[in-house]
Amino acid sequence: MGVPLAIVAAVARNGVIGGNNRLLWKLRSDMHHFRAITMGKPMIMGRRTWDSIGRPLPGRETIVVTRDPSFQAPGAHVVQDPQAAIKVGQTLAEQLKSPEIVVAGGGELYGLLLDQCAALHLTEVDLEPEGDAFFPVIDPARWREVGRASHSPGPGDEAAFSFVDYVRA
Repeated sequence: MGVPLAIVAAVARNGVIGGNNRLLWKLRSDMHHFRAITMGKPMIMGRRTWDSIGRPLPGRETIVVTRDPSFQAPGAHVVQDPQAAIKVGQTLAEQLKSPEIVVAGGGELYGLLLDQCAALHLTEVDLEPEGDAFFPVIDPARWREVGRASHSPGPGDEAAFSFVDYVRA
């Protein structure tokens, strides 16, 4: 089977994860949480997510999925389809001794890989912004919540939020 896939995402109450290729809220606490979850792991992301970040994140191996065969992402691994990304992720996870491969966005990639994931690490954001990128609906028959930590806004946070972990039911 190999190293399992896990999605990491921040999702508003209405399912929005972004708009105009950017996050629609500022949650400093979530940035720290994202870093802790992804550090030392391979991360799979789509080209638009890569573009929004603009660089490889330190301490992680980034795999960018794009349909453009001429696309280059200095410091990252570039592949043309999600299954190729998983294959590269497996190799990197074994080298890094990582317990999971992280799917880090965006909406299209989340939808394509959700059924292949073993876990979800979500930040539920207590907002309902208008956006153009959405997280797929979580089927409660297929996912079981195993952890939840709710937080009031801290310094640098624009909203309340909860860190929620799911595993396959």
